[in-house]
Amino acid sequence: MEVTRHTGGAFALGIDSEQKVFRITERYVAWRTRLTRIPFGDQAIFIRRDYFERIGGYRNIPIMEDVDLMRRVRRRGDAICMVPEKVMTSARRWEKDGIVLGTIRNWMLQVLYCCGVSPDRLARFYR
Repeated sequence: MEVTRHTGGAFALGIDSEQKVFRITERYVAWRTRLTRIPFGDQAIFIRRDYFERIGGYRNIPIMEDVDLMRRVRRRGDAICMVPEKVMTSARRWEKDGIVLGTIRNWMLQVLYCCGVSPDRLARFYR
C-alpha cells in the first residue's frame, strides 16, 4: 500500500461475538464498503489531519457524522484505503436489541439518511 496516495481509510469490520450470524453481518459490511467506498465509524476510520481540517472535519450532528464525512471524501473523488485486517466492535447493542431488529433499524437509518431525513430526527430512532 502506498500511503501517500490515500487521504485516509478504514479497517474491515469484525464483531466481537462467537455467533455465526455476525459473520454474515461482517461479510455484508465488507461488500457494502467495497461498493460504496463509505466505511462507518465502527470500522476505525482514519484520515490525514490536514485533509480532515481542509474538508471541514466532522459536522456537529448527532448521528451519521461518519457517513457524512466519508460521503464528502467520496464526492471529492479522493482515495481511501481499505485495510483488510479486522477491527473489533462490540456485539452488545445487537444482542440487547435483537440481531434482526438491530440490523433492520440500522439499514432503515442509513436509507432514511440517504433520502435526506435530518440526523436530529434519526437520532431519536437510534436511541
